[in-house]
Amino acid sequence: MQRPLVHVIGAGFSGLAAAVRLAREKTYDIVVHEAAMQAGGRRRSYLDDAASAMIDNGNYVLLSGDQSSFEFVDAIGARDQIEILPGSDIPFADMLSGQRWSLQPNEGRVPWWLLSDKRRLPNSRVKDYWAIAKLLRAKPASALGDVIECAGPLYERMWRPLLLAALNTDPKTAAAGLAAAPLRRLLACGGRGAHLCLPRNGLSRSLIEPALKHLRRSGVQVRFGRRLEAMEFSGQRVERLEFEHDSIGLGARDYVVLAMPGFAASALIPAISTPQQYNATLTAHFNIAPPAKQPRMLGVVNGMVNWLFAWPDRLSVTINNANEFMERPRDRLAADIWREVAALTGHADALPSWRIIRQRRATFSATPQDDARRPAVQTAWSNLFLSGAYVQNGRPAAGLESTIQSGQSAAQALVESIVKG
Repeated sequence: MQRPLVHVIGAGFSGLAAAVRLAREKTYDIVVHEAAMQAGGRRRSYLDDAASAMIDNGNYVLLSGDQSSFEFVDAIGARDQIEILPGSDIPFADMLSGQRWSLQPNEGRVPWWLLSDKRRLPNSRVKDYWAIAKLLRAKPASALGDVIECAGPLYERMWRPLLLAALNTDPKTAAAGLAAAPLRRLLACGGRGAHLCLPRNGLSRSLIEPALKHLRRSGVQVRFGRRLEAMEFSGQRVERLEFEHDSIGLGARDYVVLAMPGFAASALIPAISTPQQYNATLTAHFNIAPPAKQPRMLGVVNGMVNWLFAWPDRLSVTINNANEFMERPRDRLAADIWREVAALTGHADALPSWRIIRQRRATFSATPQDDARRPAVQTAWSNLFLSGAYVQNGRPAAGLESTIQSGQSAAQALVESIVKG
């Protein structure tokens, strides 16, 4: 009997994760189709002339408790490409007051660190932290601002920057259920699950290239320059894939994993519901070495910058929910951001060479309305499965973990569908 043939459309991280999971079964023929000439989608590395360095198009990190991501890392044999930083400390700086502090969670699940004045936010009390527990009981469709008070020093200096990074949405307007998801993961793992994990050699060399090598060793075909322009449906099945230069008819044992952004998927399948609003992120890379003892990742409040990263050869900045900066001239942005970076690091005011990267539709807006529009993994067509962080998985879309987990979920749903016959 002919082996099932699975077409994975898209070689971003969700498509790669789906293909890696399917290849584990050793019972399918798998072809990955990617429109671009390289894998990684919107998360990849490239040699940038302006920054005079190999850079990632964003500052992407993992946490030690990201179970799906490390399952993927181990499957492709890339554990040695991930640097796990010691300790789970989270350093912060306030641009207005100049004050600096560090949250210092303990390793275990019982948060005894809250009892220590040295480990908590300065001038905060133990009881101040319990208000966030209301999120665990909130209705998923509630807005976070209706569940907790989004004001005060603890919110502005701790919960807002952490939730903004997780949601890429103003936390006050975000779905309480999505805000609760990272909190539940933290409670399940404790501090040992909050260690910062960084790709040693950028996303492409550390994760994408090992994934491609693993897939090819597993007999998976990876084809670049393959833009899917349409799909033909008949009854409850996808019958044909129309690519830019050719088309492929699907047999009775052929399946499709559509691993594309939500706005691209909805153009191919108008009948599905997808989020309608998207939020931007902005990354700035500066070709200058970080000063000695600069934290690898520094949270920033009361400034443009949200997070400052110290890579071996450069300083990089992430600004979340960056819609307001999408039309501002790049040279003005670079100068404004560098003034904050110089103040935070002690560097001179002279602007080094730089690169600004703006992703206008980085993630869907994590509001209750758009969370409700996320489609399920399995569609109304028996041989079509959806993959991507916009697909409903109970988690926000920001970060690699949600994207990788979505690919694995699509693959698992496909496997179960085949088993059921």
